[in-house]
Amino acid sequence: MTPSELSAQLLTIVDGALERRGESTLTVGIDDVPLERPKNRDHGDWASNIAMKLAKPLGTNPRALAEELAEGIRAIDGVAAVDVAGPGFINVTLDAAAAGALAKTIVETGDSFGTGDLYLGVKINLEFVSANPTGPIHLGGVRWAAVGDSLARIFQAEGGDVTREYYFNDHGGQIDRFARSLLASYLGEPTPEDGYGGQYIHDIAARVVAAFPDDLAVVARDDQQEIFRSYGVDLMFGDIKKSLHDFGVDFDVYFHENNLHESGAVEKAVNRLRELGHIFEADGAVWFRSTEFGDDKDRVVIKSDGEAGYVSGDLAYYLNKRERGFERNFIMLGADHHGYVKRLMAMTAAFDDEPYVNLEVLIGQMVNLLKDGTPQRMSKRAGTVVVLEDLVEAVGVDAARYALVRSSSDSQLDIDLDLLTKRTNDNPVYYVQYAHARTRSVARNAAASGVDRSAFDAALLTDPTESTLLGVLAEYPRIVRQAAELREPHRVARYAEELAGTYHRWYDSCRVTPLGDEPVTDLHRTRLWLNDATGQVLRNALGLLGVSAPERM
Repeated sequence: MTPSELSAQLLTIVDGALERRGESTLTVGIDDVPLERPKNRDHGDWASNIAMKLAKPLGTNPRALAEELAEGIRAIDGVAAVDVAGPGFINVTLDAAAAGALAKTIVETGDSFGTGDLYLGVKINLEFVSANPTGPIHLGGVRWAAVGDSLARIFQAEGGDVTREYYFNDHGGQIDRFARSLLASYLGEPTPEDGYGGQYIHDIAARVVAAFPDDLAVVARDDQQEIFRSYGVDLMFGDIKKSLHDFGVDFDVYFHENNLHESGAVEKAVNRLRELGHIFEADGAVWFRSTEFGDDKDRVVIKSDGEAGYVSGDLAYYLNKRERGFERNFIMLGADHHGYVKRLMAMTAAFDDEPYVNLEVLIGQMVNLLKDGTPQRMSKRAGTVVVLEDLVEAVGVDAARYALVRSSSDSQLDIDLDLLTKRTNDNPVYYVQYAHARTRSVARNAAASGVDRSAFDAALLTDPTESTLLGVLAEYPRIVRQAAELREPHRVARYAEELAGTYHRWYDSCRVTPLGDEPVTDLHRTRLWLNDATGQVLRNALGLLGVSAPERM
């Protein structure tokens, strides 16, 4: 019996209790009937606090309501025992057959096990990385590449219609500085004081020279800079795309900021806010009255010289996303952008949308690379910062992605390069991948010993380690849903580590293949189902993280 099946039956029992009381105003849905694994397995397989949640609105004693619901649960096929604890917790113990049936369900469900409907049919725009096309992606952007792509996969697992979007910032002063840096490299001049340094500047400058069909030396300096701007930005962005692709991250949309200013989108957004009464003029400039919606100060949309203010792009871009039909919009920003949240939420409210629903901003903290306990600060490519390629070269794509995702993105992260190159259980990605490889090795050995999945008797799975393993497997759909609700992919990684450890302990206690001349029994066949179910869930979890599940290690 799966947790969802038990929840559905518990919901029916709850509905019966409401009907007996003549309660018609209180609506209870499947999400209101929580089931959790008790921390102490002696308390049973599942626990629910539904009686404590409903007691107050029903005006009844929570323990008495729990006892009433427990009577109904005891009548469910596959329930071995139900106890009421404390102020009204309901603890449910399944019989071995009901608990063990999950193994067959997982294998038969395959890649779809753990998927849900939290965002079924919801159009989601997930904007992440969006590094300026002026240099390689630094570690902060790399973290968002791993976290953002994993979050997209998790939203998709919950039914979301997800668009991965990269905001290509090709409008503004940083592009001028990039072009001047390339030109300086070509001319053999020092890097401009506010320019960009690093070997990549020299490499791109040389590629621009090679790609330009004419002799750059005879072109006027201003024209040379424009050539380096045009060719250089395209080359740099091509390198960024390739780096991300090699990292397992591809975007559905590359949105150019310049388009907002050239297409009239800014003017359209300003007019919409003017119609809503949120635009005013002062000191020759056009202002957005964002303080009405919780911002610290009103924002200049059009400066007195006619140039667009910084917030103008945000207004136009958000309106563009909403007009493209995206109901939920996510923007992932670095720690230094924390101050943007208020103005973005003010903008959302001004367009008559709901802050933190139609738009959410996720803030990620910094990443440090440690080697021999010492932070790594320099890159042979970028000169001043460590970039994506440095991390991948040091530990590989799988280890890099896993390390960046396994911790909450709102906390600073230290990555130990020495640890991530070890092929030991101290290395978390190795630990999880090895567990999957072991499930495949067990399956191969089983086949060689004549053990197949031709029979399944869940009642035979009575070893305590089997009960524990089944319990962890049953948690997977809830973990995926929770990761989607809280926007925290690291929950999937930590779950995978827990599952790997539980599987290794089961492997040490229970044999899938017979010893010596022992005959193959249904217990061996049933344990093969459990082994393969574990491998399936490990594959599904690693897939959500964009990490491979090796067949052999």
